[in-house]
Amino acid sequence: MKHVNFSQPLYDTAQEIVEGCMGDAAPACQSACPMHTDVKQYVKLAAEGEYQQAVDVIRQKIFMPQVLGRICAHPCEAACRRNEEFSQPISVAAIKRFVAEKADKKENWNLTQAPATGKKVAVVGAGPAGAQAAVELRRQGHAVTIFEKLKVFGGMMRVGIPEYRLPRDVIDFEYGYLDMMGVEVKFGVEVGKDITFAELRSDHDAVILAHGAHVGSIIPIKGHEAEGVYSAVEYLKEISETRAFPRAGKRILVIGGGDVAMDCARSSWRIGADEVHQCSLEEMEALPASQVEIDEALEERVAFNAGWGPKEILVEDGKVVGVVLQKVLRIFDEDGNFSPAYSDETRKVAVDTVIFATGQVVADITDGALEQGRGGRYVVNKDTLATSLPDVFVAGDASGGAIVVEAMALGRKAALSIERLFTERALEADRNLEEEGAYKTRLDVPLPEGTVDTPRIHHNTRPAEERKRDFIQVDLGLTEEQVTSEGDRCLQCECKLCMKECVMMNDFGDCPKSLFSDFIEKKEMEPLLAYSCNACDQCTIVCPRDFPMKSIFMGARADFVKANNGHSPIPGHKAIEMHQKLGFSRFFTMAKKAVGR
Repeated sequence: MKHVNFSQPLYDTAQEIVEGCMGDAAPACQSACPMHTDVKQYVKLAAEGEYQQAVDVIRQKIFMPQVLGRICAHPCEAACRRNEEFSQPISVAAIKRFVAEKADKKENWNLTQAPATGKKVAVVGAGPAGAQAAVELRRQGHAVTIFEKLKVFGGMMRVGIPEYRLPRDVIDFEYGYLDMMGVEVKFGVEVGKDITFAELRSDHDAVILAHGAHVGSIIPIKGHEAEGVYSAVEYLKEISETRAFPRAGKRILVIGGGDVAMDCARSSWRIGADEVHQCSLEEMEALPASQVEIDEALEERVAFNAGWGPKEILVEDGKVVGVVLQKVLRIFDEDGNFSPAYSDETRKVAVDTVIFATGQVVADITDGALEQGRGGRYVVNKDTLATSLPDVFVAGDASGGAIVVEAMALGRKAALSIERLFTERALEADRNLEEEGAYKTRLDVPLPEGTVDTPRIHHNTRPAEERKRDFIQVDLGLTEEQVTSEGDRCLQCECKLCMKECVMMNDFGDCPKSLFSDFIEKKEMEPLLAYSCNACDQCTIVCPRDFPMKSIFMGARADFVKANNGHSPIPGHKAIEMHQKLGFSRFFTMAKKAVGR
């Protein structure tokens, strides 16, 4: 059959469908994950007992599923439709942890790499950002060396997150992937002291700064220089390394309301405190810490003073003896600027140790070569993480990352930029910058018919009074039965209602977008596609956006017939054409006037 010149209205309608079809749109859980893990798929596989397959899906995106299964802030759960509709999200992180513990084995890890390129990259920091960047670069065939100030893997994740939340053997097991991939790691090497930033640049083709925010911050209120005042960074690091902090007393107050503050407060019990207090500008319902951390701190009987800010640290003989707290009226002014205001109401808390969990700062290791902004974060191009130096990129806390999985995504982003640098392309070339991290999905469909509210299965934890005096893991994880039950709650969000309604379209593609993208790009259509449509319109009826698929198929039929001298292009249609011709002839049909006409 000769080439068909399809009418422009068909292309216009097809273009409208391609631009608006949600058939390929990621579910909210996946788009909210900075690493875009296929949550829907691995949760489904876990519920079916296919644990190895579930781990394989997870590892397509992330190399440390057990770590993230324990400490991820899980933005996927916040975005879950069950959270949106019923405040009962799927326990995604717990399912990830379960399948990884059950089935993840080193012998199954994917070590595929491109041929060696001869390019060398230095990565400063073995935290999540630096590690992810190293993995991505090795996969591309580049030689990678990590320079780590500490003598262990994990960066701030290791010395900032207590081991009762994240066992150290879990970190070491999953970081073993770097060694298997051929990443060289130099522990105990401090850039700026043991090796200069200039030497790093001269010895490598590119550099990634991912050394985190390891400098503690102490608010300079009256009494802050007294003996017994420490930053959260110093406090948690020493506890992480020694399970002790001999300089602390028995009555401890933690200033701050985030996860770091919860870690400090809960760690205080474990090093022998008799009383643990907290204060924060935010009220309880507005604390920035994750709810599970707040709940577990309350279970462990941390005394909260939410909505009370520190006015003064009381000092006697150079040592802390208490803190005066002041009731907070507001945190931000009418323009949204940070501008706390207080009432005259105060309260005194008798303590001998004060921990400031009020922020961390990035140390400059470039000797002033790069500009730094608030909190010491380097000034970078947010789209590419490039700096003012063409061969230097920044990732993780050093560029503004807030949570572990986000730091990993920033490490990946930096690696993508270096790949373009090495191939002499524009750093923005051939990449969807808006979707390299977390983004809002285009998917907007109603809940599946018959969806009912079912309760979330929460973690199994050790009794509070038992766990608060040791560093043994608090969260025991889910059972196999719980994983099955929890996985079955997943709504498997997608927009392929038309494909479920129409058997025919499934033979030609996975959604209307793929079908009509080919039509627009190639300017041709398989005749069988157009002629398989029975014009029932069910696809349009169930489509959330009422796209008229039938009109394209019917219009295409007309264009096929026009291009084929009035005949159908489908072999075997001659008998049908004769049937239609006879069926509409006056010889074979009878017309009867309507009554009354």
